[in-house]
This record gives sequence, C-alpha cells and structure tokens, in this order.
Amino acid sequence: MTRILVTNDDGVRSKGIQALAEALEPLGQVVVVAPAREVSAIGHALTLHHPLRLEHVGESTWALDGTPTDCVNIAIAAVLEGLPDLVVSGINRGLNVGDDVTYSGTVAGALEGALLGVPAIAVSLQQGPGEWDFTEAAAVARGMAERVLRAGLPPRTFLNVNVPRRTPLGVRVTVQGARHHATTVTERQDPRGRAYFWIGEGQDDWLPNGNSDHEAIRAGFVSVTPLQSDLTAHHAVEALKGLGLEKGPEVD
Repeated sequence: MTRILVTNDDGVRSKGIQALAEALEPLGQVVVVAPAREVSAIGHALTLHHPLRLEHVGESTWALDGTPTDCVNIAIAAVLEGLPDLVVSGINRGLNVGDDVTYSGTVAGALEGALLGVPAIAVSLQQGPGEWDFTEAAAVARGMAERVLRAGLPPRTFLNVNVPRRTPLGVRVTVQGARHHATTVTERQDPRGRAYFWIGEGQDDWLPNGNSDHEAIRAGFVSVTPLQSDLTAHHAVEALKGLGLEKGPEVD
C-alpha cells in the first residue's frame, strides 16, 4: 500500500494538517508525525543537543517535541520503519513564497523528504479575512499528490505549492520570487528594565517577474515551484575562477 507521511510547522493539532491528512486518505495509508507545538519560521533546523520525545496522540498520528526536519527523520526511523512513498508538509497558515522559503519549517519538511530520496510537496495557504478555510488548499494538495505519486519527481527536487485565499483561477508553474526585504526590530523593556526585542516583518518590495510565485498568487493562481537542495550559485562559478582563487596564495 502507498504510504504518505504528513508533517508541518504549525503543530500536530493545526486544522491545516488535519484537512491535509483527510484529503490524502483516499490515496493510501496516511501517517502524521508533526511538532507537538507551533514552530513556524524554524527553517531546516535539526535537533542535536537534547533527546526527542514521541507521543502517540491519535490514530496514525504522532506528536514530536522537535522540528519538521526532526519529524521526518523520526517518522522514518521509528514509526514507518522505512521510507514512505511521499512526504507532504502543510497546510501552512500563510504563504511561503520568494525568500521566505529559507525560513519556512513547512518547506523544510518537504526538503528533508527530498534529501532522503522521497518525492515531497510543501503546501501553504494565503491568509484571508475571517477564519482559515483549508478546503481549496486540501483539494489542490490531493491533486498534486496524485500526480507526484503517479509520475514522480527528479532526484533531490520537491514542489513548493502556494494556494490563493480565493478559489484559484488555475495552476501556474513558477519560479521563486525575489524581493528587497526590510526586517523590523523593535526594542522594549521588561518590568525590571531589561531590554528585549521583537523581530517582525517589514515592508517588501518585490522585484518584477511575471513567472514568480508571488505574481501567480497575486493573479489568483495556485503557484507550483520546483525547488532543490542545491544552493550553488552556478552562474557565479566561472566568475570566481576568473578571480584566480584556485591558484593558491602568492609567494614573494
């Protein structure tokens, strides 16, 4: 039977992961291993300095006091006892487009699957007015999962899927957007006069690119961006060689 591992960074009790797991159930055996609490923006962190606790919290559902990357590894080692056929991470509350993919625990869950040789998908939903409604995003996730299970993905590649808050006009295959990003840091004082800081999102100035994930969402389309683990700036390799870096230190 097809085995699908589901994780996220919003926590095992998130409505998004529940909607995702339910949508994927017709495709095979769905196993949920997700953080015990919300760990948004944790990126691709792996816990190395303290033990991890795994708790069975429901039928085919486990909570781990770790990161999404931890969840994928523990699920494979201790729950599934082998590789699944697919890893799906989400459904995240909020988009993961452009440079935000580097911060995203949702994206990291799918990345870890790809690094381990498993086809993987990250799914995120744009925030809208009122309560979160994961219906459309769950349907999109199931459709993507069906296609990936049938056709597979290139090695070390995974899909970053973002869904607009309104009914999608369709699907676009996109590239990762880019922006000028200004993070805001607010300094305050606690009652004892000690400084503390809040990091928040500043204003974003997106660079024009009609093929980007950001532009697809703005136009009302589902964005599907193939991402990879290779962070090499291939276009800069020859330029660096031209600087003579391979010649070694000069000797007088």
